[in-house]
Amino acid sequence: MPTANLLTAALAHAERGWRVFPLRPDDKRPAFPDHPTDQCTGRDPRCRTAGQHVGWEPRATTNPDRIHRAWSARPYGIGLACGPSCLVVVDLDVPKDDTTGPTGLDTLADLAAGHGAGIDTTYTVTTGRGGTHLYYRHPSGGPQLRNTAGSLGPMVDTRAHGGYVVAAGSTVAGRPYVVDLDTDPAPLPGWLADRLTPAPLPPQRPVVVDLPTDRSGAYVRAAVNREVQRVATAGKGERNRVLYIAAVALGQLVAGGALAEDDAQSVLEQAGVSAGLATAEAYRTVRSGLAAGSKRPRTVAA
Repeated sequence: MPTANLLTAALAHAERGWRVFPLRPDDKRPAFPDHPTDQCTGRDPRCRTAGQHVGWEPRATTNPDRIHRAWSARPYGIGLACGPSCLVVVDLDVPKDDTTGPTGLDTLADLAAGHGAGIDTTYTVTTGRGGTHLYYRHPSGGPQLRNTAGSLGPMVDTRAHGGYVVAAGSTVAGRPYVVDLDTDPAPLPGWLADRLTPAPLPPQRPVVVDLPTDRSGAYVRAAVNREVQRVATAGKGERNRVLYIAAVALGQLVAGGALAEDDAQSVLEQAGVSAGLATAEAYRTVRSGLAAGSKRPRTVAA
């Protein structure tokens, strides 16, 4: 698609309040940043300005000036960050070539019928492979909904906080994403919100970090408590970033020999989960932060 058309589409999405970011031309992968968290050198302008790695989600924007600059440069695809856009997108896939079986739409229709409901009319996109994206408004109350993959049934995934979709106007491998029904997103049906709400966490025992009682031990304990408190008080949308920064700080102490890596991993992972992050997400973030911190060891005076 010509760059001008992609720019027009990106601006149209932003006018709806949906936060967009560039994808590699004719591809699903983000164009920026071009490196993962644990390989961030700080040379990327956004990372250098923020003082830490800045991923695709916080880069997503509705700012027309930024959108003009990006999509006037290259024919980038359009990524749509679901969480910041207050959207839950239900991704209904179709069987691969030469295979048979239920489609995602069949699965969702059966689930809805089981709850005495139908599939509500909402903003709809046909994907490049012939699947369907149904856009719904994220519930205003309750927990943040996250991505799912197949947990609702065959050929059905969802994208919410921490996820993105290829937006209409883009192409992937030469196949276009096209608006099938242009209307405002409907509220996420209650029965579907219930199915997507994560189960409450079981009570967790505090992680006990065994440290010396001398001056160095007191310093490390204070550092651990400080980083855990930062994670606990981080606002929505900031928790993953704050957890990563905390892991970098404690990773420096681990590399300097002042703190056991297992202790740092356990206490930070529990802090992230208690703050509302998914267990797998907290684990990955802590691992990345500890690895980054290990490159700059920090010793503690006895």
